[in-house]
Amino acid sequence: MWGFWRCSGDDEVTLLSALPDLSITTTRTDGELVCINSIRSYVLANLSVNAPLLVIAPSTRIADELSDEISSLIGDYVIDFPAWETLPHERLSPKSDTVTTRIKALHKINSAKPPKVIITSIRGALQPIVSDILDEELISLVIDKDISMAQLIERLSYFGFTRTDLVEKRGDFAVRGGILDLFPSDHEHPIRLDFFGDTIEDIQYFQVSDQRTYEAIKSEVIIYPGRELLISEDVKEKARYLAAEFPQLNEMASKISEGICVEGMESIGALLKPEFKNLIEFLPTNFQVFIIDQPRIKSRAADLVATNQEFLEASWSSAAFGTSAPIDLTGVIASGGYSTFDEVQSKITDAKLMLWSLNPYTQNPEDLANAGALDDFLEIPIYGGKLEAAIADIENWLANGYQILFSASGAGILERYQALFRESELDGVKAVTSSIEHGFINHSIKFALITEKDISGQRTSSKDQARMPSRRKKAIDPIELRPGDYVVHEQHGVGKYLELVNRTVSGISREYLVIEYAASKRGQPADRLFVPTDTLEQITRYVGGEAPSVNRIGGSDWQNTKRRARKAVKQIAAELIQLYAARMSAPGYAFSPDTAWQGELESAFSYVETTDQLATIEEVKADMEKSHPMDRIVCGDVGYGKTEIAIRAAFKAVQDGKQVAVLVPTTLLVQQHLTTFNNRYTGFPVKVAGLSRFNTPKEGREILEGIKTGSVDVVIGTHRLLSKDVEFRDLGLVIVDEEQRFGVEHKEELKKTRTNVDVLSMSATPIPRTLEMAITGIREMSNITTPPEERHPVLTYVGPYDDKQVTAAIHRELLRDGQIFYIHNRVESIDGVVERLRKLVPEARIRVAHGQMGERELEDAILGFWERDFDILVCTTIIESGIDIPNANTLIVDRADTFGLSQLHQLRGRVGRSRERAYAYFLYNADKPLTEVAHDRLTTIATNTDLGSGMQVALKDLEIRGAGNLLGGEQSGHIAEVGFDLYMRMVGEAVEEFKTGFVPQNEDEGKFKECKVELPITAHIPVEYLASERLRLDIYRRMADAQNLEELDAIQAELIDRFGELPEDALNLMSVAHLRTLAKSFGLTEVVLQGKFLRLAPLTLPDSAIMRLNRIYPGSIVKVATSSVLVARTSAPNWIAGGEIVDTSVLPWTIEVLTSIVAPIKKLT
Repeated sequence: MWGFWRCSGDDEVTLLSALPDLSITTTRTDGELVCINSIRSYVLANLSVNAPLLVIAPSTRIADELSDEISSLIGDYVIDFPAWETLPHERLSPKSDTVTTRIKALHKINSAKPPKVIITSIRGALQPIVSDILDEELISLVIDKDISMAQLIERLSYFGFTRTDLVEKRGDFAVRGGILDLFPSDHEHPIRLDFFGDTIEDIQYFQVSDQRTYEAIKSEVIIYPGRELLISEDVKEKARYLAAEFPQLNEMASKISEGICVEGMESIGALLKPEFKNLIEFLPTNFQVFIIDQPRIKSRAADLVATNQEFLEASWSSAAFGTSAPIDLTGVIASGGYSTFDEVQSKITDAKLMLWSLNPYTQNPEDLANAGALDDFLEIPIYGGKLEAAIADIENWLANGYQILFSASGAGILERYQALFRESELDGVKAVTSSIEHGFINHSIKFALITEKDISGQRTSSKDQARMPSRRKKAIDPIELRPGDYVVHEQHGVGKYLELVNRTVSGISREYLVIEYAASKRGQPADRLFVPTDTLEQITRYVGGEAPSVNRIGGSDWQNTKRRARKAVKQIAAELIQLYAARMSAPGYAFSPDTAWQGELESAFSYVETTDQLATIEEVKADMEKSHPMDRIVCGDVGYGKTEIAIRAAFKAVQDGKQVAVLVPTTLLVQQHLTTFNNRYTGFPVKVAGLSRFNTPKEGREILEGIKTGSVDVVIGTHRLLSKDVEFRDLGLVIVDEEQRFGVEHKEELKKTRTNVDVLSMSATPIPRTLEMAITGIREMSNITTPPEERHPVLTYVGPYDDKQVTAAIHRELLRDGQIFYIHNRVESIDGVVERLRKLVPEARIRVAHGQMGERELEDAILGFWERDFDILVCTTIIESGIDIPNANTLIVDRADTFGLSQLHQLRGRVGRSRERAYAYFLYNADKPLTEVAHDRLTTIATNTDLGSGMQVALKDLEIRGAGNLLGGEQSGHIAEVGFDLYMRMVGEAVEEFKTGFVPQNEDEGKFKECKVELPITAHIPVEYLASERLRLDIYRRMADAQNLEELDAIQAELIDRFGELPEDALNLMSVAHLRTLAKSFGLTEVVLQGKFLRLAPLTLPDSAIMRLNRIYPGSIVKVATSSVLVARTSAPNWIAGGEIVDTSVLPWTIEVLTSIVAPIKKLT
């Protein structure tokens, strides 16, 4: 019974076969089973052997847990049927991946091999489903299939896919020539289809990050719709009628009538589709329905129906549209809402399905007598990390002849516990990996199942993120230039971008960026500059002030501005280099390579690491292993897994016997990090302590003593760690979390006292100074731009305060068992806010938290919120930094106009930390006018809602506040004048010049020179080959920035992979770029064909080279005064009519000139 093996097919041996058999009979038509919560999944798995089940759970969280546990027991015979994360009458559409999962599940239920168990939440069971949803023919893609591209595009649009120029997220598709990219919602990676005529020639997966293909797909790919409400001809007809009949619906309905999918169109589904069904009506007749915890489900169902009604009134009543709405739509739309629980029960009866409830306690006292065998199962005590007690109990049970099975969620953790059991000489324990949360014991059959959670007592992190692999790194980030944006041209200054145009001059066509500058003469129209796309690296977007003044072409003001900035930059660079040199030469400690324990700790991480996270961890470890001190900043948006990096770095330091100090800005964060670190270090001999005002004086003294003697390995604390009485025995690493919250003095203090210690800083919205230091290379910087998969942008609402809105928002969150942050930043009026909320939502449990409360009281409130003891936390910005409560997904900020930008971003980062859709409401007082700065800030926060927008917010903050010089001194001026990007480039170049010892001849000279190549060749990316302007700009930009031939070859390979074979004009462009790179490497700034001569400058030839030049290219001229050489082009033989020099023949000849004349000299020098 205890041997575990795997075999395929229906005889697959599963974990269920290792557990004792439950003899439960469900022959009666309906009834109830009573059992403890920890054996629910075990009971359901047993029952699924006889008949397939539909399991209805009270909430999404319980549904997910049951799904994981039953899958662990019976294998891949379980499917989830998720509910929409939006309410039926909310003007928001559900996510495409939720919809795809639902439609896929319905198809599977009605397939030849239906699943054994379907799991849904009560929300999913009550939700109406379009009745003809299974009638749609799915799209099937397979190699060699004949399907016209036009037909496929039409079907994809009909299925709710969005056409874009670059596929980046689920539900996108893009078309380029004979290539179609699409990202189906149920796939981990997007798919590229290569057509030959109307036949699919090739299907491959590609990466979102670099858009390159990496794996061929041989099997059939089925594409499911991304929306449940598809816009068929009937729906369009209905929409036309609605647009005419109901003025309020005009905008939405007229778009639908044109076949355009509109956000929130599902909310009027009842008006567009005649019939809806319920999940029960899609089930085959042999299914049994199990309701988990019936009393709770009943009350949850009633709440759902009531809150949906609230949203219906808030969104669709006449009041919501103002007085102008002639018709109240609430009655018309209501039919598309949730069914009631009684309706679902009657549907189950009508379908003649067996209905059971599985409850933690009985509903009928008379049933107590025949409770049956399930009564003998008891819960295992939770040991809360007390290993000795757990081992003593296991020892006792084994001695009494019990069979014991131990389960852990990961192989690494399982190995640690097995080692522990061996040390304690517990031989009879069998071990297995599974997702079972909690175990049970049955004394009558002498059997116990124990899980690692029972022993460690650790609260489970919801495994949402563990399910999906990490989203790919966002590497291709096209330069976004919109007409009217300010740009900076290195030679001509600040101008306005107008458009990208193609111009043909004497038969040669190229693409140019058009930039508008100030008029050179008063009263004249503005001057325009046409910038060839191969010199695009000279152009940067302007960031640095509100609206800059536009320069004149050829005016002296820009040169002066640049000269001033360069002078200031040179001084800064010199100081930077001193700092940098001091750091590089300071003796540090080189940590040893990773130990076996490090590997175990890392494999026990319950999520899939993102690409950036792995790269950053490697960089941090490599820095730690070097002999000079580390000074690295990790910038990652809120909730992108920075803490895990700190946990691993700290563990590595402790392995070498060093101590680690973790510096955080608030006491609350100390508590949270303490819990996280302790949980991750479970089972390892690492002592973690937290030093903050939550300690009693006695605890404080003990911790300080432990730090001094070295018994404390990792200490987490606030500024208290910087005080004089904290003495470390052997400090090896300092980690600064939420770095932007510490003043310059704190950081300098830290560096002075611990010069040879490794420092790792972490921040979500770096302050301008930090940003500058990192970008200029004074500190190493790692960027985490990859959001964990399944994280969604926070839906942000900015508007005046309104009671109805607040009430509906709170109810929506309570319905999904969530919690709410309500931010009110005035301690004196915070109690009034609580009173107001109590009147609006009397059923909610509310607590207050602010910095003026006593330590214990505050700790109590926050921990209570973390433990889900109450629903709404009304608090000040004390929660701004780093509190991680995945269950809180609605944030309401009162008087948002009084907050700073970084504060708003940090606050918004407190929600949206799980799979649930998160909402942030930034409300302001409608009676008071907004200041201009407040308006800017609220606009920024409303527009930058994408995941990973922390960096944009930081740059915008720089724009609103202006940027100082990073070493103190003069503020802001130069950045505002030349723009942030160019300023950074100047600093970077100046630092590089100092490092390489370059000495400029005059003030304007820099080490980095541009190279102008002008040859009569049609070289550009044709619009027919690549229609999207921003993608063309991106390719031009990257070609201009390429430093060597390898980079250009990589771009060429990428173009062929993404867009197909290069046309001749694009090949010419690649050749010109190769030529330019070659000329740059020789130090040339001009390669220009003038008439019969090729002008090369600056170039000084020795006598031998001049003789060689005249021998190979007779008639060439060397101009010593201007350091230039004019190479004569051989005239054509007489039998060809002289003709103009055009096109490609000139390219190989120019390359030949460079290799035969210039290359030998450069080698000599």
